[in-house]
Amino acid sequence: MSEICWLSAVELIDAYKKKKFSPVEVVQSQLERIARINPKLNAFVTLVADLALIAARESAKRYQDGVPGALDGVPVAIKDNTFTKGIRTTDGSKLYEDFVPDEDAVLVSRLKDAGAIILGKTNLPEFGLVGITDNVLFGKTLNPWNLSRTSGGSSGGSAAAVAAGLCPIAQGNDGGGSIRIPSSFCGIFGLKPTYGRVPYYPHIPGWETINHEGPITRTVEDAALMLDVMAGPSIYDQNSLPEYPGKFREDMKGNIRGMRIAYSSDLGAGLPVDREVLEMTMKAAFSFREMGCHVDEIKPGWISMEGAFLTTVLSETYTALFSQMEKYKSVAYPPYLPFMDFAGTFTNRDLIQVQFDRQKLTCQAAEVFEKYDLLLTPTTAVTAFEAGPLGPAKINGHEGSPSNWVSFTFTFNFLGQPAASIPCGFNSEGLPVGLQIVGRRFDEALVLRAAAAYEKAHPWAHKKPEL
Repeated sequence: MSEICWLSAVELIDAYKKKKFSPVEVVQSQLERIARINPKLNAFVTLVADLALIAARESAKRYQDGVPGALDGVPVAIKDNTFTKGIRTTDGSKLYEDFVPDEDAVLVSRLKDAGAIILGKTNLPEFGLVGITDNVLFGKTLNPWNLSRTSGGSSGGSAAAVAAGLCPIAQGNDGGGSIRIPSSFCGIFGLKPTYGRVPYYPHIPGWETINHEGPITRTVEDAALMLDVMAGPSIYDQNSLPEYPGKFREDMKGNIRGMRIAYSSDLGAGLPVDREVLEMTMKAAFSFREMGCHVDEIKPGWISMEGAFLTTVLSETYTALFSQMEKYKSVAYPPYLPFMDFAGTFTNRDLIQVQFDRQKLTCQAAEVFEKYDLLLTPTTAVTAFEAGPLGPAKINGHEGSPSNWVSFTFTFNFLGQPAASIPCGFNSEGLPVGLQIVGRRFDEALVLRAAAAYEKAHPWAHKKPEL
């Protein structure tokens, strides 16, 4: 039964319909694997085994009655900053150690309505602030490919769980790369949809202007299926987009011949990148020529958004915590304390400058996407580094920092464009490398189609970490 834990959502649904096994058997297998593997990884921080088995029996009944939902019987993990009715939701912080929401986030409600079975909540850094997963409450989440390395973040628990076969699909959110970074580090697929495609309500305050909700999966088709369920407008989220006119799972199909693709190794901004990451992502990008695409390398010279990113994230977090700042400082994840002091120095001028920079970036990106259908980059500047630090000490000889290694990801949070990370191989240490695929706003289907074409040519889902 261990192989059940490595089936995709699409494969599970097909097996249920053919009566090969039941959702109860699958949930039991997943819970058994979590019991064996999770102590090594620390991906799940709250399990709801009894609720999952009840939901599995209800799912089995729907299959018997011939009325299953779109994700019926598929186990899913939910990130621990996403509201789940009756299930503890801590945001990785001592401030919310005992917080139990009395309602579901819109996306959780939609997953439940589609028959997905929640196994539990996954780890994240406190408030999702950094690109690793560690906090005072639960500690570090480790990388399935190397247990001395970080899983990335902030959706590090979700990505580690999917990569380790603890669940086929998981939910994550992405305010600066938090879906794509851990997906890259853990060798799986992660999609940040267009800003507003999936409602962000209700939520613990923070990340108001750049957060995106999305899927983390082992296959591209599973992500499309998951997005079909979660996407759609909500009157409670003023930024939510109108209904998508098609189905992502259908619109992702088809060849990509004739597609115009740009590859940039540094966005023309001189971003430092590890040598192996650079070599492997460039090779992967130019392999699209073999699929009939036109591929150019470009150096667009975009404005750096590192300062704008720090200003946005820290000011929103500082404001959210302001009324309880003294209490927070007594229980905070220690590396964050200098961030809070720094955030208190921002001025109105700093905040408005972010908007000016954002508009300039929008115009610069428009010039690229007028000519090209997609832009490819490294997902991150490095592979998974030692668990503990907030960032790598060095990047190809340059000084690292908590933010400069994720410049490829947070840039597209400001633009709001759909962006995915796909696995494109392993470096000399056996660590996964991710290639980022970015599309025009509202065009997740094209990103998914390109990712699926690469997945078909260079499959990755069969590769499993030795745990």
